[in-house]
Amino acid sequence: MKIGIIGDGAIARYVRSHLDDTHVCIVRPNKIRGVQASDTTLRVADASQIPDDTGLMIDCAGHSALAQHGPLILQRGISLVTVSLGALADAQLYSELKSAARQGASQLHLASGAIGALDCLRAAKVGGLDTVTYLGRKPPQGWIGSPAETTLDLETLKIPSVHFDGNAREAATAYPKNANVAAAVALAGVGFDQTQVRLIADPSIDANIHELSATGEFGSFTFRIEGKALPDNPKSSALAAMSVVAAIDRMQAAITS
Repeated sequence: MKIGIIGDGAIARYVRSHLDDTHVCIVRPNKIRGVQASDTTLRVADASQIPDDTGLMIDCAGHSALAQHGPLILQRGISLVTVSLGALADAQLYSELKSAARQGASQLHLASGAIGALDCLRAAKVGGLDTVTYLGRKPPQGWIGSPAETTLDLETLKIPSVHFDGNAREAATAYPKNANVAAAVALAGVGFDQTQVRLIADPSIDANIHELSATGEFGSFTFRIEGKALPDNPKSSALAAMSVVAAIDRMQAAITS
């Protein structure tokens, strides 16, 4: 299957390293990094130029890229895997992508990103969920460039401090580069408005810590993971990149879990 990639950031480069050279990149030519002169990978400017024999596109370029390219890709009958789950907090974009997938008889696949236990959460949803809570804890430097800077002095922080407490829709909207995990939890469980989210800057840790708790007809569970970043970008989750490769593998496997 011919696979294309939207983006050329740390996650896109990780995914590309696990593929052969039969993919395309939707990027601006002057934005391509780390490309050798002998590289023959096809590059196109937008979704209308993706070759017809492309079987799958991978979005690793963020919310705006999903909004810009996603609908046309799906309308063309090309399925799409995305890590930009927070973009789906926009109800209009969610509706556009759903409609486009139906028109093109394609699918939008949501990569699990930096969190696990979503299969358990989806199963629990069948019986009925009462509460779903996500807690995201990062070192202060992991929140630089986010709204956390308006409420906390990240450079001098000495104790763990909450800088967001609300629902997943609010978190995904306010933290487009930091709340994809909250969106993944919301989409697997009770939705954006009912999923409770708390975001914390913690100077005592050097990893990104994600905690997911849920209660319902099934009982209750709590899941915790300490994730490392990709070596070439401290703000990109290694597990998020790995989840994309795992999604591709599942789609190509004869037997899948």
